[in-house]
Amino acid sequence: MATPDLFDSATPDAQPEPAVAHAAALRAQLHRHAHRYYTLDDPEIPDAEYDRLFQELQALEAMHPGLATEDSPTRRVGGQVQDGLLSVRHVVPMLSIQTETDTTAAGAEAFDARVRRELELAADAPALAYAAELKFDGLAINLRYEHGVLVQAATRGDGETGEDVTLNIRTIGQIPLKLQGEAPAVLEVRGEVYMRRDDFERLNERQREKGEKTFINPRNTAAGAVRQLDPAVTAQRPLSFFAYGLGEVHGWDLPDTHSALLDALTAFGLPVCAERCVAQGAAGLVAFHDRVEALRDALPFDIDGVVYKVDDLALQRRLGFKTREPRWAVAHKYPAQEQLTTVLDIDVQVGRTGKLTPVAKLAPVFVGGVTVTNATLHNEDEARRKDVRVGDTVIVRRAGDVIPEVVGVLVPKRPQGAQPFTMPDRCPVCGSAAVREPGEAETRCTGGLFCSAQRKQAILHFAQRRAVEVEGLGDKLVDQLVDTGVINTLPDLYRLGLTALASLDRMAEKSGLNILAALEKSKQTTLPRFLFGLGIRHVGEATAKALARHFGGLDAVMDASPEQLLEVPDVGPVVAQSIRTFFDQPHNREVVEQLRACGVTWDEGEPQAQAPKPLAGKTFVLTGTLPTLSRDEAKDRLEAVGAKVAGSVSKKTDYVVAGAEAGSKLDKARELGIAVLDEDALMALLADPDTPAQTGGT
Repeated sequence: MATPDLFDSATPDAQPEPAVAHAAALRAQLHRHAHRYYTLDDPEIPDAEYDRLFQELQALEAMHPGLATEDSPTRRVGGQVQDGLLSVRHVVPMLSIQTETDTTAAGAEAFDARVRRELELAADAPALAYAAELKFDGLAINLRYEHGVLVQAATRGDGETGEDVTLNIRTIGQIPLKLQGEAPAVLEVRGEVYMRRDDFERLNERQREKGEKTFINPRNTAAGAVRQLDPAVTAQRPLSFFAYGLGEVHGWDLPDTHSALLDALTAFGLPVCAERCVAQGAAGLVAFHDRVEALRDALPFDIDGVVYKVDDLALQRRLGFKTREPRWAVAHKYPAQEQLTTVLDIDVQVGRTGKLTPVAKLAPVFVGGVTVTNATLHNEDEARRKDVRVGDTVIVRRAGDVIPEVVGVLVPKRPQGAQPFTMPDRCPVCGSAAVREPGEAETRCTGGLFCSAQRKQAILHFAQRRAVEVEGLGDKLVDQLVDTGVINTLPDLYRLGLTALASLDRMAEKSGLNILAALEKSKQTTLPRFLFGLGIRHVGEATAKALARHFGGLDAVMDASPEQLLEVPDVGPVVAQSIRTFFDQPHNREVVEQLRACGVTWDEGEPQAQAPKPLAGKTFVLTGTLPTLSRDEAKDRLEAVGAKVAGSVSKKTDYVVAGAEAGSKLDKARELGIAVLDEDALMALLADPDTPAQTGGT
């Protein structure tokens, strides 16, 4: 008897028993591993193994479509774009809870007093037990499970009717498609879809890199993702979920308390926030409110308060509802993390690495528990994208340890004549040129040796072991020297005396003498070390050595043209321009001359004999497989005649060398109108670089 083929498609409607069993086993494995990964954060297998199991199930379901169940992990991938979201009527209304806006302890005490009064408890009656939880800042969702399988997900809507977002919710890894254990016939789980702060920041960083609009805050981003018409878009948004309550239930004897109910949901494999407790009386509520407030900034997600619920479910039923709010629960708020204010001015700050950052100067506003007067605009592109102008009314956000930022502008309130922001072309601190290199979002000051904003960074870089090396000159000492005004520029290091050093905190005479000895020793260095120590952007140790070998002396490096710099191995157009820009700043040249005058010296030699580099300044990209040359051989031959070989195609690419099975790089080249060479055309160009290259036929 032949062994049955699980993938035999001769009878597509048939479901062979081995295939049924195999699919069920794969689903069970994938559900278990997804729970450990997304909910417990304790994976048992590597991602590659999970992907292998997933692909195996996909292939099995493709061969036997009837095997694809509602709870199959393959259903997370997403479905077709929807024309619109269908309405869903909640069997049990999704009601809101009363908000206590008094952010002090009095808010918790008032709720406890109110509950005790409704229950007609005597003043000396024992303290009530409350389930205390976090109030998540996301979108409320109702998940309907039938016999343990997720069949529907709906938004709160108006409380009576929400929207069907099942396809989108399936893409959230934390939400189980099938419950663990013996599940009730019907179980509606209520909870919050949210976005973690780190996921939100990464998402916005990706948006900035792509030059696309950034999102305002995690809450709005999560809500927008859930209500997408295209589940594939939702799948690209890093969403999370916490369960906190129930809707309709059939076939389950509920626990006696709300806290035990949350424990039961955890046992079903649903994510429940661990930051919760059973608090005793008003004092317990106040303690929880204070403890969470202290933790608020350290939490990985946003909250805007905490929630108190009478823990005993029988007492909840006894207390009942008033209008559309339960008497047995309240949301106790914290200070808001978003507020409106006015932009008084836009300053440009210079960081220790020379990065220029536009900062909105704000009318003071209390947000996130502190008074905010400044908010970052990140960079020129971000400032322009948000179109923040002086006089604008803006939304300011502060959450966690994140620096306050302007997240939106109320354009209708903009005063007439408000001008768009423009990044200055000179450093506001030292007056050196401010340069934004191609392909970068940041604008930087080029006066690294002179700029006072970069003093500490410049000194530490210069004094490090791989540069000029001043033993004993570390962060703390540099902080003291700069903060006390003892040194302002690099040459000041070599003008230090024992008296100035001895005046510093915790600086004994012996330590001072050691520093002075180290400074004296550092005066004798090498040209590569000195060049590296100057902190020229993009010039690392290898490039510094290549520059020293090529030119022999410092003056030749400082005076070299971009074309001459391109003749140096390891120097491309970006590096060449960076070197040229650095030495074009009079301030930097002055610091170099002062260092020389202070006795910093090195041996210089003759320039390295250089063969002509006819392709210097030209950028090539290699793609596909060439007939006779390996990728490395082609690269070596090109670099030998001065060409730069890049890994990606851009507008600055001069030639693309394409072989067999060339992919997206070739497509990009054609799109940009870049010359494409085959191997024969490349060899002809290498043989005679002065002859215009003939494009190949790839």
